[in-house]
Amino acid sequence: MTNLLGTTGAADTSSDSFLSNRKLTRGIGYGLSALVVLFLLMDGVMKLMAMDIVMQTMGELGWPNSQMLARGLGLLLFVCVGLYCAPRTSVLGAVLLTGYLGGAIATHVRVGNPLFSHDLFGVYLGLFVWGGLYLREPRLRALFPLRAAI
Repeated sequence: MTNLLGTTGAADTSSDSFLSNRKLTRGIGYGLSALVVLFLLMDGVMKLMAMDIVMQTMGELGWPNSQMLARGLGLLLFVCVGLYCAPRTSVLGAVLLTGYLGGAIATHVRVGNPLFSHDLFGVYLGLFVWGGLYLREPRLRALFPLRAAI
């Protein structure tokens, strides 16, 4: 009898495993990536428009209340997201987004914001960035396999 993943044994590492189902794996990967991209694009638009909430929050986080800074961060975010969306530069985009999110994490830690809702939010987004890329990019899965080759 087979389980939900179509495998027969608990430790089955054959080609019937979850990650070898290319269509399903890529679909989930693109779904995760789409969620994080849509969120980051919304954030970038808000920064480019230098909305009042962005300016207020930047001041609360200890950053200068500068529309140029907000717009610069929005533009930087758009560049990183664009690189992440393009298949040839997706890994570079993920690396740059990781750095961008690391800066956000450092800012929240510096001002003493709550751990799970603020400090780790960049980590959550980073997991979606890399998780989506891992599932949609077979070369990345080959570089970092979840299990040891036998």
